Amino acid sequence: MNKILALDVATHCGWAINVDTNNNIYGVWDLTPRRDESGGMRLIRFRAKLLETIKSEGVDMVVFERPGGRHVGAVIVQSELQGQVKVVCEDLEVPYRGYSSQEIKKFATGKGNANKEMMKKAARERFGYTGDNDNEADAICLLELAKRDYLLSLQK
Repeated sequence: MNKILALDVATHCGWAINVDTNNNIYGVWDLTPRRDESGGMRLIRFRAKLLETIKSEGVDMVVFERPGGRHVGAVIVQSELQGQVKVVCEDLEVPYRGYSSQEIKKFATGKGNANKEMMKKAARERFGYTGDNDNEADAICLLELAKRDYLLSLQK
């Protein structure tokens, strides 16, 4: 199976990668600008983490949650980071795909408007997640959705 990097794109960016058919690795990148740094440092940190991860882990595809929601500031940050995903993937010729939060939530919980606790519970019960971070849980659910879609595409 192709190695997929799933990103819950935000200042606290959840990520997950399928190591093999049954095992995932995951974590959170803290992209918070430090005191006396410009907001652009978030983009620089993200780009560096993304490049390092794609190259060191041999990532074949990147999936991410598309921006959405009512919090304008968060949507702007997500959109800027998503732009970095697209540029890095284009530069490295790595395919990428965005999923809406409703698609991810419906896949994980059966409800397109699931809250953070429901997503963490789904990640634990369905996908073996052992942590308690909603960003990691979202990335794991997204990774499992992408793996399912990848396997379905092979059957066609």
